[in-house]
Amino acid sequence: MIVVSALLLATVAAATPAPESIAADTVCWKSNLPDNVRQKSPLDSVTFKVGGKAVKLCYGRPSLRGRAMVVGAQDPYGQVWRTGANEPTIFFTPIALTIAGLKVPAGKYSLYTVPGEKEWEIIVNRSTSQWGNDYNPNVQAQELGRAKVPSEPLQQPIEQFTIRPDAAGDAKALVLEWQNFRVRIPIAAT
Repeated sequence: MIVVSALLLATVAAATPAPESIAADTVCWKSNLPDNVRQKSPLDSVTFKVGGKAVKLCYGRPSLRGRAMVVGAQDPYGQVWRTGANEPTIFFTPIALTIAGLKVPAGKYSLYTVPGEKEWEIIVNRSTSQWGNDYNPNVQAQELGRAKVPSEPLQQPIEQFTIRPDAAGDAKALVLEWQNFRVRIPIAAT
C-alpha cells in the first residue's frame, strides 16, 4: 500500500507542471464553442518577460466596428469586463508577480477589469475555465484581489483591443488600449 501510494504521488507530481515550467509555449485555451460557430473576435496571445522569465497572456481581440464598447451599453462603466472578447483573458506566470500592487503566486489566472472614466479596477482571479462574461458568485469567490489604476484618454481611437508590454525587455507594465483609452497595469517580479 505504501509503495502504491508513493508511486501514485510520484506519477501525479510528474504530471503536474512545476510553476517554473509554466512557459511561453503554454496553450492558451480552446474555445468551448462548437467548431462550426465562428467567433468574430480573433484570439491572440502576447509573451513578454518579467524578471527575466517569460509570461504569456491570452485574450480575445474585439474590434469597434462602429460601436462604443467599454463605455457603451454592452460593457458600461462600473461593470466587470472580461478584458477582451470570448473566453476570459488568461495569463500564465512561472514566477511570483506583483500586478497593480497585488501579490500573485506563480500559476494560471484570469484577468478582469471594471472600467471607469478616470480609473480602472484590476481583478486577478484563480478561475480560468468560465465563459468570459460569466462572472457569477462562484467565479467571484476565487478572486485573488482587486486594485485600481488610472486610465488616460487617447487622442486617436484604436479600432482593435490590444494588450501589450510597455517595453521590449523586462516589462514594467501591461498596457491595455482600445477605443479612446489607455490603461497601464504595473507588473514586477517579486
